[in-house]
Amino acid sequence: MGARPVFCDIDPATFNISPRAVQDFVDRQCTLRGGRLINQATGGRIKGLMPVHLYGQSADMDPLMAIAKHHGLKVIEDAAQAIGTEYQGVRVGSIGDIGCFSFFPSKNLGAFGDAGLVTTNDADLAESMRVLRVHGGKPKYFHAVIGGNFRIDELQAAVLRVKLKYLDGWTQARQRNAAFYDAAFASAGLADKLETPHAAKNGRHIFNQYVVRALNRDALKEFLARRNIGTEIYYPVPLHLQKCFAYLNHAGGDFPESERAAQETLALPIYPELDQAQLDAVVASIAEFYA
Repeated sequence: MGARPVFCDIDPATFNISPRAVQDFVDRQCTLRGGRLINQATGGRIKGLMPVHLYGQSADMDPLMAIAKHHGLKVIEDAAQAIGTEYQGVRVGSIGDIGCFSFFPSKNLGAFGDAGLVTTNDADLAESMRVLRVHGGKPKYFHAVIGGNFRIDELQAAVLRVKLKYLDGWTQARQRNAAFYDAAFASAGLADKLETPHAAKNGRHIFNQYVVRALNRDALKEFLARRNIGTEIYYPVPLHLQKCFAYLNHAGGDFPESERAAQETLALPIYPELDQAQLDAVVASIAEFYA
């Protein structure tokens, strides 16, 4: 029987991809062939890294960018939950080759419907994406490539333009709510029952979600629901165990930290409009559950 494949799991503290796991994957699972990085398990070429800035906190980008540069990989930042997030004073979405943002209505900056944005500092990539978003046509009705209709419509743009000026204030309110939770849960002596988010010292966390690790997570979620306190599980099934990826032949245990996060994490209310009474009710209810 061959050696067990190596996979890139998440950092258990931040839930973002672990640079150490990526480096371990490259060292133990990959080989260079003709100057290209090849996955020995699948024979496929590895072309890029896609770090996700999950819950509003940046992935550890410096080591990831170093790995990518060393092996000639493109870096696509998934910043769907991270508009305004910073890594060492730099806004995410401007660090890699491409940044991807979501303006889904529930995001920190949300449109009236679905919308999104891609960013790049590469003029050639920018031009390619401009062409792809209009059916691949340039000039109009002449198609050298196949694209789609990926333009944001005018109504969504108008809504976002109005809301954008409030974004920093909303972010500060989310950070203030998060700081209150951190202090209140510690004061309630819940450290052995509830693990609060680990905010990296080298970044700006915008708290798209405030996600805790909770003992008896499912029972806690049901308890809070009975008190009309909304919570959500991001995400109940890790990607490698999703049915749509069954063809990749992953099994339980391949990504143990991702699996543990799926079983233990819970997002608490963090939106800017929470008042003090609501924040107090969340903390009191959780303390009551664990009492």
